[in-house]
Amino acid sequence: MSRLPEHYVIGVDLGGTKIHTALAAGDGHILAETRVPTETKNGPSHVIGRIIATVEQVRAQAGVSSDFIDAVAVGSPGPLDIASGVIHFAPNLGWRGIPLKKLLRERLRAKVMIDNDANLAALGEHVYGAGRGMDNMVYITVSTGIGGGLILNGRLYHGATDGAGEIGHITVLPDGPLCGCGGRGCLESVSSGTAIAREARRLVERGKGLNILARAGNEPDGISAVTVAEAAAGGDPEAVSIISHAARFLGVGVANLINLLNPDMIVLGGGVMEIGEPIWQGVRTEVEARALGAACAHVQVVPAGLGRRSGVLGAVALALQLD
Repeated sequence: MSRLPEHYVIGVDLGGTKIHTALAAGDGHILAETRVPTETKNGPSHVIGRIIATVEQVRAQAGVSSDFIDAVAVGSPGPLDIASGVIHFAPNLGWRGIPLKKLLRERLRAKVMIDNDANLAALGEHVYGAGRGMDNMVYITVSTGIGGGLILNGRLYHGATDGAGEIGHITVLPDGPLCGCGGRGCLESVSSGTAIAREARRLVERGKGLNILARAGNEPDGISAVTVAEAAAGGDPEAVSIISHAARFLGVGVANLINLLNPDMIVLGGGVMEIGEPIWQGVRTEVEARALGAACAHVQVVPAGLGRRSGVLGAVALALQLD
């Protein structure tokens, strides 16, 4: 007896460097996935074409006809308008005012859903990852920048203008370093991978940080958060100090969120968290010092469970409307 056709969904995690696309059955089981470079330098039309190509690729891999695709959900950098699917401004893509939802719907002839990429990473962790079963959860990704998403009362919280969850732009150091958003002292400006690399380069400019510089091939422009982390792991005190500084303010930001939202769980992901114990120790120290008693005793602060798949799995969850 032949198997009756099922219904399927496709999730797309659109980033500045990669497009990660997965096809799932109605129970959420992933049947096919692919990851390709975004190639943003070639413009929006080219990138949208690459999204379409990945959708076709996973359909072919799974042997699924387009007739049985119920929805395609895309996590995109923003700010964006969720209802209209217009990307207002995505610096990592070089996009302004791109009607992504409309353009994809015309090409795919399927239901298309759009949300912020960090929101969908939060949803992925909530449905499939570290935050399963948690009604009130905050997800923070600490990478080149810092982003996040809020699960409140079991659902994604978007805010009045779809701008909730911009955790990287909480002010933790008034009159601190200039942030990419134009403000000063944002969490992103002191605790992101970009901030860690910037502080190391400033150290080198003062004639210090020679161990860090050597690990970057004696090229200041080659210094990254990974370079600093490697030097810190080797016991270099200057690198340890930079990492500790970033960790301290990340902990301040986490404590602020605990006091504001009283969540069940804070999930921390992204490349900077892969530095390991030096970052986690700083976060724990500040949370214990600053988060209020009952909220601090209740909350779990844990690593993300899905790694690089949190975004695409969150897109799948949105397409399945499991949120």
